[in-house]
Amino acid sequence: MALFIGVDGCRGGWFAVSLDETLHWQAEVFPDLQNLWRRHKRASLILIDMPIGLKTRGTEERKCDKMGRKILGRKRGSSIFPVPARKAVQAKNYNQASFINRQLTGKGLSRQTWGIVPRIREMDLFMRRKAKLQGIIRESHPEICFWALAGKITEHRKGVRKGYAERLNILRYRLNVVQDIIHYSMKEYRREEVARDDILDALALVLIAFEGYGKLISIPEEPEYDEKNLRMEMVYYIS
Repeated sequence: MALFIGVDGCRGGWFAVSLDETLHWQAEVFPDLQNLWRRHKRASLILIDMPIGLKTRGTEERKCDKMGRKILGRKRGSSIFPVPARKAVQAKNYNQASFINRQLTGKGLSRQTWGIVPRIREMDLFMRRKAKLQGIIRESHPEICFWALAGKITEHRKGVRKGYAERLNILRYRLNVVQDIIHYSMKEYRREEVARDDILDALALVLIAFEGYGKLISIPEEPEYDEKNLRMEMVYYIS
């Protein structure tokens, strides 16, 4: 039986929602990607909101980031942040990382980006060790997923009440167990571990994996590969 996973980075590690063909679901926080993979080795597809494949140097961003930003336009494009160079991701502190990134790409790092650098680093190391999983573990982006599911750009940013309600309605329309998953996750985990937005994002990812299995569209259509032969793309599906 096919099993689909949507994964979003969270304060507690990695929040994952799994869904099989019978709509049986699970929601769990994993401390690291190794534990997540150990639990879901039989997954048919895992979509994760974290960069896979990093540039080494140069002023040109990954094509998937530039194209994804263009799709989302002025309203939501800023949700796709500039991905740091690999050496910057390996830095020990913010100042060092920003300096290295500026040297390699011409741009420093924002504090917001630095906040998720540990997750980017973990993702990079994991995929370099398990490159054969690239057909199973693929990068996507929640706002691209919501755009694909709704057929339009969301009106409100997700951090406000209207934005949360808007995205919740998009998910409810496509999957009737959404409210059960949210209720369970918010009861089971503290907000210091998993935020409401993390739950919505993971749900959007798993829904695209569930509906788009075998039919995913890649941004760009012909993905780039980094120096470690990791594919740089974002995937989605429009029914």
